[in-house]
Amino acid sequence: MGVNQHRLRSTRSVQRAFGVFAVLGLCAVGTAGPAAAARPASGAHPADVRLSSTSECKFGGKNIKSTPWSLQKVLLDELWDQATGEGVVVAVVDTGVDADNPQISPALTGGEDFVGKTGGTEDQVGHGTRVAGIIAAREADDTGFSGLAKAAKIMPLRYTGGDDPDQKGDSGTMSEAIDHAVSKGVDIINISSDTADKKPNTGLEAAVARAVAADILVVVAAGNDGTDGKLEKTYPAAYPGVLAVGASDRNNERAEFSQKGRFVDLAAPGVGMVSTVPNGGQCTADGTSFAAPYVAGVAALMVEKYPEWDSQQIAARLKQTADRPGAGPDTQIGWGVVEPVAALTGPDEPQSEAVPDKPEQVGHVNPMKLTVEETPQERAERLAVYVFATGTVLALLIGGGAIAVRDHRRKQPATADSTGTTTSTRN
Repeated sequence: MGVNQHRLRSTRSVQRAFGVFAVLGLCAVGTAGPAAAARPASGAHPADVRLSSTSECKFGGKNIKSTPWSLQKVLLDELWDQATGEGVVVAVVDTGVDADNPQISPALTGGEDFVGKTGGTEDQVGHGTRVAGIIAAREADDTGFSGLAKAAKIMPLRYTGGDDPDQKGDSGTMSEAIDHAVSKGVDIINISSDTADKKPNTGLEAAVARAVAADILVVVAAGNDGTDGKLEKTYPAAYPGVLAVGASDRNNERAEFSQKGRFVDLAAPGVGMVSTVPNGGQCTADGTSFAAPYVAGVAALMVEKYPEWDSQQIAARLKQTADRPGAGPDTQIGWGVVEPVAALTGPDEPQSEAVPDKPEQVGHVNPMKLTVEETPQERAERLAVYVFATGTVLALLIGGGAIAVRDHRRKQPATADSTGTTTSTRN
């Protein structure tokens, strides 16, 4: 990163700090561990939170040799000509990130554990390690998989230990993790979890608002309860200022499990997602948990390329350049499926919000224009078709008539002549 970019990044950090003070007043967020941090108020009963993935993976093992489909659809060389995520920090609020996976360990920076004492660099569940890998896993010789932002840094913030009753997080520990990320001045926060009861929570909403006010892009998984087709909000994805991400399949359609709703901003690949797992190796899993970091990875590239843009301008570009189902957003995949190269190669002028396309640009298929008169070639082709069709019909009629006459003759009874000899009318 050049000197000017460092200056711009410093300016962004100062702006974020003022944003935090504007929301919190004189109460600055501390940088101490979880024992010293005061848990934000989250109501009498903090909402339980759950991971937004639909399958688990075996830890350790071999890397997957082939390039996953989610990366095959991207021109990675063209993408990395624009940016690699150098100098960008993404906080992964999750189950921790395993420091022993060689593809992800070089990306780790800092970290904190809000339910244990691992420092955030252990992952007993494997969820956070997969999320981090999709964002910033380094390239390796024995696999076609890498993170989209292959030079970005990951700050692992462990807010839950999964189903471990002694380390099971809630909206309170998630709020602590978000505030810690704000205090450290990260560029992006990825949250691949939602609340189980699908209800807003005052403490969690306040923590998200502090991050948004600090000019941090908050990318959140939309959730995996979409099989029933109901339009429902999930949290924290539906909070104001958040970039809510659903899952798409290989056809750029909504994955069956991906939550539908008007709050969904974008979609990204979330089916058959290859990523890193604890103790080395890779595996494949499904979920909006892995669609969100795909978007966070693209956003990390944009933060490097456009350091003067604020978080909402980056979000607007992601929406504006998505592969859209129509002129504007819908409840299935929001503004559409993220297009990484398009997001990085558009105009350098930022915009504050996405805008609908013109009516003639609606949809993916452009119909051919109609002509008022047919050309001579079209007329000749039409007449040739008529002649061929007429000849075919006549041939069928003649052939059918001949068969009918033959059958009629075969059905005639035999007769006797004057000499008493029996003859037949058949040929």
